[in-house]
Amino acid sequence: MEYKDYYKILGVPRDVSKEDLKKAYRKLARKYHPDVSKEANAEAKFKEVGEAYEALKDPEKRAQYDQFGSNYQNGQSFTPPPGWGQQGSAGAGNFSSFFDNMFGGGMGGGGGRDNFYAQGEDVNTKITITLEDAFQGAKKTIRRPSGSNQTGTLNVKIPAGITTGKKIRLSGQGMAGMGNQPGDLFLEIAIAPHAHYRLENKDIYLDLPIAPWEAALGAKVTVPTLAGKINLKIPAGAKSGQKMRLKGRGLPSKEAGDQFVVLQIMTPPADSDTAKQLYQQMAEELNFNPRETLENL
Repeated sequence: MEYKDYYKILGVPRDVSKEDLKKAYRKLARKYHPDVSKEANAEAKFKEVGEAYEALKDPEKRAQYDQFGSNYQNGQSFTPPPGWGQQGSAGAGNFSSFFDNMFGGGMGGGGGRDNFYAQGEDVNTKITITLEDAFQGAKKTIRRPSGSNQTGTLNVKIPAGITTGKKIRLSGQGMAGMGNQPGDLFLEIAIAPHAHYRLENKDIYLDLPIAPWEAALGAKVTVPTLAGKINLKIPAGAKSGQKMRLKGRGLPSKEAGDQFVVLQIMTPPADSDTAKQLYQQMAEELNFNPRETLENL
Protein backbone atom coordinates (compact mmCIF):
# COMPACT_ATOMS: atom_id res chain seq x y z
CA MET A 1 0.00 0.00 0.00
CA GLU A 2 1.32 3.44 -0.90
CA TYR A 3 1.54 6.29 1.58
CA LYS A 4 -0.47 9.37 0.63
CA ASP A 5 0.94 12.76 1.53
CA TYR A 6 -2.28 14.67 2.05
CA TYR A 7 -0.45 17.93 2.67
CA LYS A 8 1.33 17.63 -0.67
CA ILE A 9 -1.92 16.75 -2.44
CA LEU A 10 -3.50 19.96 -1.14
CA GLY A 11 -0.33 21.98 -1.68
CA VAL A 12 -0.09 23.19 1.92
CA PRO A 13 2.59 23.02 4.66
CA ARG A 14 2.20 20.61 7.56
CA ASP A 15 1.51 23.49 9.97
CA VAL A 16 -1.27 24.92 7.78
CA SER A 17 -4.09 26.65 9.65
CA LYS A 18 -7.65 25.36 9.50
CA GLU A 19 -8.74 28.39 7.48
CA ASP A 20 -5.91 28.11 4.93
CA LEU A 21 -6.55 24.38 4.66
CA LYS A 22 -10.17 25.08 3.74
CA LYS A 23 -9.13 27.72 1.18
CA ALA A 24 -6.70 25.31 -0.49
CA TYR A 25 -9.34 22.59 -0.63
CA ARG A 26 -11.96 24.89 -2.12
CA LYS A 27 -9.57 26.11 -4.78
CA LEU A 28 -8.67 22.58 -5.87
CA ALA A 29 -12.24 21.28 -5.58
CA ARG A 30 -13.38 24.01 -7.97
CA LYS A 31 -10.52 23.21 -10.32
CA TYR A 32 -11.18 19.47 -10.50
CA HIS A 33 -14.93 19.10 -9.98
CA PRO A 34 -15.99 16.69 -12.77
CA ASP A 35 -19.16 18.61 -13.57
CA VAL A 36 -17.26 21.75 -14.56
CA SER A 37 -13.57 20.85 -14.93
CA LYS A 38 -11.80 20.36 -18.25
CA GLU A 39 -8.65 19.07 -16.54
CA ALA A 40 -7.34 15.62 -17.42
CA ASN A 41 -8.29 12.99 -14.81
CA ALA A 42 -10.48 15.58 -13.09
CA GLU A 43 -12.62 12.99 -11.30
CA ALA A 44 -9.65 11.13 -9.87
CA LYS A 45 -8.03 14.40 -8.79
CA PHE A 46 -11.28 15.53 -7.20
CA LYS A 47 -11.52 12.30 -5.21
CA GLU A 48 -7.90 12.62 -4.10
CA VAL A 49 -8.40 16.22 -2.97
CA GLY A 50 -11.62 15.29 -1.15
CA GLU A 51 -9.90 12.42 0.63
CA ALA A 52 -7.01 14.63 1.72
CA TYR A 53 -9.33 17.28 3.09
CA GLU A 54 -11.47 14.68 4.85
CA ALA A 55 -8.36 13.42 6.63
CA LEU A 56 -6.97 16.81 7.64
CA LYS A 57 -10.04 18.93 8.43
CA ASP A 58 -10.88 16.88 11.52
CA PRO A 59 -8.39 17.58 14.38
CA GLU A 60 -8.45 13.99 15.64
CA LYS A 61 -7.88 12.45 12.21
CA ARG A 62 -5.16 14.99 11.47
CA ALA A 63 -3.36 14.26 14.74
CA GLN A 64 -3.57 10.53 14.06
CA TYR A 65 -2.25 11.00 10.54
CA ASP A 66 0.60 13.27 11.70
CA GLN A 67 1.60 10.88 14.48
CA PHE A 68 2.41 8.01 12.17
CA GLY A 69 3.08 9.54 8.79
CA SER A 70 5.59 12.35 9.28
CA ASN A 71 8.55 10.25 8.11
CA TYR A 72 6.98 8.94 4.91
CA GLN A 73 7.11 10.34 1.38
CA ASN A 74 4.22 10.39 -1.07
CA GLY A 75 4.00 7.02 -2.88
CA GLN A 76 6.36 5.26 -0.46
CA SER A 77 5.39 1.76 0.66
CA PHE A 78 3.35 2.01 3.85
CA THR A 79 2.23 -0.66 6.32
CA PRO A 80 0.40 0.50 9.45
CA PRO A 81 0.93 -1.35 12.74
CA PRO A 82 -1.57 -4.09 13.66
CA GLY A 83 -4.95 -2.77 14.71
CA TRP A 84 -4.11 0.79 13.69
CA GLY A 85 -7.23 1.29 11.59
CA GLN A 86 -9.46 0.39 14.54
CA GLN A 87 -8.38 3.58 16.32
CA GLY A 88 -10.16 5.81 13.83
CA SER A 89 -13.70 6.16 12.71
CA ALA A 90 -15.30 5.50 9.38
CA GLY A 91 -14.55 7.97 6.64
CA ALA A 92 -17.16 10.11 4.90
CA GLY A 93 -16.93 8.37 1.55
CA ASN A 94 -15.44 5.60 -0.54
CA PHE A 95 -11.79 6.56 -0.23
CA SER A 96 -8.52 4.75 -0.88
CA SER A 97 -7.29 1.68 0.99
CA PHE A 98 -4.68 3.93 2.63
CA PHE A 99 -7.42 6.12 4.12
CA ASP A 100 -9.47 3.12 5.22
CA ASN A 101 -6.49 1.43 6.87
CA MET A 102 -5.39 4.68 8.51
CA PHE A 103 -8.81 5.62 9.89
CA GLY A 104 -10.68 2.34 10.03
CA GLY A 105 -13.09 3.07 7.18
CA GLY A 106 -13.36 -0.55 6.18
CA MET A 107 -15.15 0.41 2.97
CA GLY A 108 -12.46 -0.50 0.50
CA GLY A 109 -11.03 1.83 -2.06
CA GLY A 110 -11.21 2.58 -5.70
CA GLY A 111 -14.98 3.03 -5.86
CA GLY A 112 -16.38 4.57 -9.01
CA ARG A 113 -18.04 7.93 -9.21
CA ASP A 114 -21.45 6.47 -8.42
CA ASN A 115 -20.41 5.39 -4.96
CA PHE A 116 -17.98 8.19 -4.16
CA TYR A 117 -19.41 10.75 -1.77
CA ALA A 118 -17.99 14.15 -0.89
CA GLN A 119 -20.08 16.61 1.08
CA GLY A 120 -20.15 20.05 -0.52
CA GLU A 121 -18.68 22.91 1.48
CA ASP A 122 -20.72 25.85 2.75
CA VAL A 123 -19.89 29.21 1.15
CA ASN A 124 -20.09 32.57 2.93
CA THR A 125 -20.26 35.85 1.05
CA LYS A 126 -21.63 39.37 1.50
CA ILE A 127 -24.43 41.15 -0.33
CA THR A 128 -24.92 44.91 -0.15
CA ILE A 129 -28.45 46.25 -0.27
CA THR A 130 -30.01 49.71 0.00
CA LEU A 131 -31.76 51.00 3.09
CA GLU A 132 -34.97 51.03 1.08
CA ASP A 133 -34.49 47.30 0.36
CA ALA A 134 -34.00 46.62 4.08
CA PHE A 135 -37.14 48.60 4.94
CA GLN A 136 -39.49 47.31 2.24
CA GLY A 137 -37.99 43.91 1.42
CA ALA A 138 -36.84 43.12 -2.11
CA LYS A 139 -36.12 40.44 -4.67
CA LYS A 140 -32.60 40.34 -6.07
CA THR A 141 -30.89 38.36 -8.80
CA ILE A 142 -27.23 37.73 -7.97
CA ARG A 143 -24.37 35.86 -9.58
CA ARG A 144 -23.15 32.86 -7.67
CA PRO A 145 -20.04 33.85 -5.69
CA SER A 146 -16.58 32.71 -6.74
CA GLY A 147 -16.41 30.55 -3.61
CA SER A 148 -18.95 28.19 -5.17
CA ASN A 149 -18.14 25.84 -8.05
CA GLN A 150 -21.74 26.12 -9.21
CA THR A 151 -22.44 28.67 -11.93
CA GLY A 152 -25.27 30.94 -13.04
CA THR A 153 -27.49 33.29 -11.08
CA LEU A 154 -29.73 33.01 -8.05
CA ASN A 155 -32.98 34.73 -7.08
CA VAL A 156 -32.81 35.97 -3.50
CA LYS A 157 -35.67 37.26 -1.37
CA ILE A 158 -34.60 40.01 1.04
CA PRO A 159 -37.01 40.07 3.99
CA ALA A 160 -38.30 43.44 5.19
CA GLY A 161 -36.59 44.58 8.38
CA ILE A 162 -33.31 42.75 7.89
CA THR A 163 -30.31 44.40 9.54
CA THR A 164 -26.59 44.57 8.86
CA GLY A 165 -24.74 41.37 9.75
CA LYS A 166 -27.76 39.08 9.45
CA LYS A 167 -27.35 36.07 7.15
CA ILE A 168 -29.69 34.60 4.56
CA ARG A 169 -29.24 30.86 4.07
CA LEU A 170 -29.74 29.38 0.61
CA SER A 171 -29.86 25.63 1.13
CA GLY A 172 -27.88 23.54 -1.34
CA GLN A 173 -26.42 26.54 -3.17
CA GLY A 174 -22.86 26.31 -1.84
CA MET A 175 -20.04 24.20 -3.25
CA ALA A 176 -21.25 21.21 -5.22
CA GLY A 177 -20.53 17.85 -3.66
CA MET A 178 -20.25 14.54 -5.42
CA GLY A 179 -23.06 12.04 -4.99
CA ASN A 180 -24.23 13.95 -1.93
CA GLN A 181 -25.98 17.12 -0.83
CA PRO A 182 -24.09 20.28 -1.82
CA GLY A 183 -23.20 22.82 0.83
CA ASP A 184 -25.24 25.90 1.66
CA LEU A 185 -24.70 29.50 0.62
CA PHE A 186 -24.84 32.10 3.37
CA LEU A 187 -25.36 35.73 2.32
CA GLU A 188 -24.28 38.22 4.98
CA ILE A 189 -26.21 41.47 4.69
CA ALA A 190 -24.50 44.84 4.43
CA ILE A 191 -26.64 47.98 4.12
CA ALA A 192 -25.11 50.72 2.00
CA PRO A 193 -24.84 54.25 3.46
CA HIS A 194 -27.79 56.48 2.54
CA ALA A 195 -27.52 60.06 1.30
CA HIS A 196 -29.94 61.36 3.97
CA TYR A 197 -30.80 58.69 6.52
CA ARG A 198 -28.55 57.02 9.10
CA LEU A 199 -29.27 53.56 10.43
CA GLU A 200 -28.48 52.53 14.01
CA ASN A 201 -29.66 48.99 14.71
CA LYS A 202 -33.36 49.23 13.75
CA ASP A 203 -33.67 53.00 14.27
CA ILE A 204 -33.43 55.52 11.43
CA TYR A 205 -32.06 59.04 11.90
CA LEU A 206 -32.71 62.05 9.69
CA ASP A 207 -31.13 65.51 10.06
CA LEU A 208 -33.89 68.07 9.43
CA PRO A 209 -32.84 71.62 8.54
CA ILE A 210 -35.12 74.33 10.00
CA ALA A 211 -35.03 78.12 9.88
CA PRO A 212 -34.31 80.17 13.05
CA TRP A 213 -37.85 81.53 13.09
CA GLU A 214 -39.29 78.01 12.81
CA ALA A 215 -37.22 77.01 15.83
CA ALA A 216 -38.13 80.15 17.79
CA LEU A 217 -41.84 80.35 16.98
CA GLY A 218 -42.68 76.74 16.18
CA ALA A 219 -43.89 75.47 12.83
CA LYS A 220 -45.48 72.62 10.91
CA VAL A 221 -43.11 71.10 8.37
CA THR A 222 -43.12 68.16 5.96
CA VAL A 223 -40.72 65.36 6.88
CA PRO A 224 -39.71 62.41 4.64
CA THR A 225 -39.77 58.86 5.99
CA LEU A 226 -39.16 55.58 4.20
CA ALA A 227 -42.89 54.94 4.33
CA GLY A 228 -43.81 58.34 2.88
CA LYS A 229 -43.97 61.99 3.92
CA ILE A 230 -45.63 63.15 7.13
CA ASN A 231 -46.40 66.50 8.78
CA LEU A 232 -44.39 67.26 11.90
CA LYS A 233 -45.04 69.98 14.47
CA ILE A 234 -41.88 71.77 15.59
CA PRO A 235 -42.34 73.14 19.12
CA ALA A 236 -41.58 76.79 19.85
CA GLY A 237 -38.15 77.27 21.33
CA ALA A 238 -36.68 74.20 19.61
CA LYS A 239 -32.92 73.74 19.88
CA SER A 240 -30.42 72.58 17.30
CA GLY A 241 -29.64 68.90 17.86
CA GLN A 242 -33.02 68.26 19.50
CA LYS A 243 -34.45 64.83 18.62
CA MET A 244 -38.07 64.20 17.77
CA ARG A 245 -39.24 60.58 17.78
CA LEU A 246 -41.52 59.08 15.15
CA LYS A 247 -42.58 55.83 16.80
CA GLY A 248 -42.54 52.68 14.69
CA ARG A 249 -41.14 54.32 11.56
CA GLY A 250 -37.77 52.59 11.68
CA LEU A 251 -37.06 49.11 10.27
CA PRO A 252 -40.10 46.84 10.58
CA SER A 253 -39.99 43.81 12.87
CA LYS A 254 -41.95 42.31 15.76
CA GLU A 255 -40.78 45.37 17.69
CA ALA A 256 -40.29 47.95 14.96
CA GLY A 257 -37.58 50.56 15.19
CA ASP A 258 -38.28 54.30 15.36
CA GLN A 259 -37.31 57.26 13.21
CA PHE A 260 -35.60 60.14 14.96
CA VAL A 261 -35.72 63.60 13.40
CA VAL A 262 -32.70 65.61 14.51
CA LEU A 263 -33.34 69.35 14.24
CA GLN A 264 -30.60 71.43 12.65
CA ILE A 265 -31.08 75.22 12.79
CA MET A 266 -29.72 76.78 9.62
CA THR A 267 -28.65 80.42 9.58
CA PRO A 268 -29.67 82.38 6.47
CA PRO A 269 -26.69 83.95 4.66
CA ALA A 270 -26.16 87.73 4.92
CA ASP A 271 -25.77 87.99 1.18
CA SER A 272 -27.90 91.07 0.50
CA ASP A 273 -28.40 94.56 1.95
CA THR A 274 -31.82 93.55 3.24
CA ALA A 275 -30.44 90.49 5.02
CA LYS A 276 -27.61 92.53 6.54
CA GLN A 277 -30.07 95.15 7.81
CA LEU A 278 -32.23 92.46 9.42
CA TYR A 279 -29.23 90.95 11.17
CA GLN A 280 -28.10 94.38 12.35
CA GLN A 281 -31.61 95.11 13.65
CA MET A 282 -31.65 91.81 15.60
CA ALA A 283 -28.22 92.56 17.06
CA GLU A 284 -29.43 95.94 18.29
CA GLU A 285 -32.92 95.05 19.47
CA LEU A 286 -32.63 91.49 20.81
CA ASN A 287 -31.07 91.01 24.22
CA PHE A 288 -29.27 87.81 23.26
CA ASN A 289 -25.85 86.64 24.38
CA PRO A 290 -25.12 83.07 23.20
CA ARG A 291 -21.95 82.90 25.33
CA GLU A 292 -23.49 84.00 28.61
CA THR A 293 -22.88 80.65 30.30
CA LEU A 294 -19.14 80.83 29.45
CA GLU A 295 -18.40 84.28 30.85
CA ASN A 296 -17.60 83.08 34.37
CA LEU A 297 -15.19 80.31 33.30
